[in-house]
Amino acid sequence: MVQKIIKWAPRVLAILAILFMMLFSLDCFDGQPVIGKQILCFLIHNISALIVIVVLIVAWKRELAGGILFLLAALAGSVYFRGFSGNSGVLIIMAPLALAGILFIIHHILISKKQKSD
Repeated sequence: MVQKIIKWAPRVLAILAILFMMLFSLDCFDGQPVIGKQILCFLIHNISALIVIVVLIVAWKRELAGGILFLLAALAGSVYFRGFSGNSGVLIIMAPLALAGILFIIHHILISKKQKSD
């Protein structure tokens, strides 16, 4: 049971983090008459979410690589948004990515230990 929770928790957490990141791009649809500008704005706002989706796809197939990529994405986002120099609000977005990465790595370690013992 615990192994199932550790398997699915990072996946659900990553999906929720992606949806949270995409939520901020909905301000592109503010009543501008040109739909092309709205779609372009929406795509530009979701570049980071699309990158995290690619990382999630990698993590789903290869947990160790995906876990490391999630940790690197959280670190890169924290550096880019100056999370280490007083902007603590960035932790709201980057902490779930780091936690998902840690959980992916933990699950990979548990699976490899279980396979060695069998």
